[in-house]
Amino acid sequence: MAVMEKGFLNIILHAHLPYVHHPEHDSFFEENWLFEAITECYVPLIGVLDRLQRDNVGYRLTLSLSPTLISMLRDGLLQTRYLKHLHKLLELAEKEILRTRNKPEYRKLARLYRRFFLNTLSVYQDQYACDLLSAFKKHHSTGKLELITCAATHGFLPLLSVSETAVRNQINVGIGTFKATFGVAPVGFWLPECGYYPGLEEVLSDAGIRYFFVDTHSITHASEQPLHGVYAPLACNNGVAAFARDPDSSRQVWSSHEGYPGDFDYREYYSDIGFDLDIDYLAPYILEGKTRVNTGIKYHRVTGKNGAKEIYQPRTARQKAKQHASDFINKRQQQINSLSVAMGRSPQPPIVTAPYDAELFGHWWFEGPYWLEYVLRLADENTNGIETVSCVDYLDQGVSLQVATPSASTWGDQGYSSYWINESNDWIYPHLHKASTQMEKFVCELQGLMVSPLQERALNQAVRSILLAQASDWPFIMKSGTTIDYANKRITDHLARFNYLHDSVRSGKIDERYLTALEIMDNIFPDLDFRNYCPKVAVKSTLL
Repeated sequence: MAVMEKGFLNIILHAHLPYVHHPEHDSFFEENWLFEAITECYVPLIGVLDRLQRDNVGYRLTLSLSPTLISMLRDGLLQTRYLKHLHKLLELAEKEILRTRNKPEYRKLARLYRRFFLNTLSVYQDQYACDLLSAFKKHHSTGKLELITCAATHGFLPLLSVSETAVRNQINVGIGTFKATFGVAPVGFWLPECGYYPGLEEVLSDAGIRYFFVDTHSITHASEQPLHGVYAPLACNNGVAAFARDPDSSRQVWSSHEGYPGDFDYREYYSDIGFDLDIDYLAPYILEGKTRVNTGIKYHRVTGKNGAKEIYQPRTARQKAKQHASDFINKRQQQINSLSVAMGRSPQPPIVTAPYDAELFGHWWFEGPYWLEYVLRLADENTNGIETVSCVDYLDQGVSLQVATPSASTWGDQGYSSYWINESNDWIYPHLHKASTQMEKFVCELQGLMVSPLQERALNQAVRSILLAQASDWPFIMKSGTTIDYANKRITDHLARFNYLHDSVRSGKIDERYLTALEIMDNIFPDLDFRNYCPKVAVKSTLL
């Protein structure tokens, strides 16, 4: 006998990495960001989806794929380099099996990593022919995985909003990339860093978007007091729905103090042989044979803050992931039961929206994919009034939503824009705004005029340079203090390329050889049309 659902669990994973593509070098350190995520996050996530499909589990999960990640996953050069990277990991795992032959517990783990890398190779190369996007598309076609996207280069929209054209271009190019890849238009949109400002919903509506996500305080501080807090979406004045992050389910997974990933039995991310072993031994597997990097081979568990790290026990860790999944589902049941009582006779069942960075699952939290799989299986087995849904499932029930405007917000530190504009990175925005203004002005001047094929290539590349300079990743890195030199160089390089291209087209002196080199280095968004980098009215007039 079917049980009437009391409420819904809405899990969203946001998968994003900045565009790193350097064919001018034989190898490039920052490309490892992608390679590590493929090995530890994306392939394991596909394994979860494949097993759920095999066992006919009735789950719903939303996955946001950023356009930069989409572009890198389908890039032939990066696919080739990833295979080379994976074969090196296998070679290192083989060496580790020999090195640890007198340490049985370590050797057991070395063999585990060899199996892990071999399985990754099998899934990536044999099962999906180096095309992980086809795997996500397959699961989307089943109706269980909902795919959505975000802004073109993950531009931080609140700080780009001095120009609606810049915001519109980020959104439309992102959606266009998704459509070209998956053959369908997304109905949902992940705002980079959950960065929202009032009025953004108008641009989203024009792009065909039905819903987006905000942080908790965006709803609790909305223009009208939300009747059901963050447990029902708000409809903006134009009908686009805003779903807010539930703080309880977020804290259980994200919190460094209370969250599951900090459990002492889980694998310790920061204990990697790339930093522990003799550098001569590691030389073939680290940066230029002398700079230590993560290898992904980690032998210890979290253990605790003080004292030596104890050896990792995979079976214990997986059992702990199962316990934590059960705890998560039990707490959501309790939460939904309380919400159902509080919401009384409301026709809207409560929905708990739980968004996370996809890279947390597997990369930072090695057991995360197992935890997610257990959560989805337990939710499918559940008989106490909880069901996993997507935002579309919820909206398609036809319930009437409260109308209000969310407040400006992000899910970043302190809830607003301070992480993306501060003393470490505020210098970039005058340059970004100037470039955007120059591009918009030039495109408006060219309306109705003939443009040569060479000029069109240069203008399209100029827009690519603006988009790449607008990525939110670079100011974030400048603030966090990690690879600051690289972030600075990326911003200055893209702005310099824009300035060169803009000036060369205006002067009629385009160096085709240099333009070709830029197109090879920054070969993202092949369907880009510079003519769209103009005000909304002008775009419409060109389509009449």
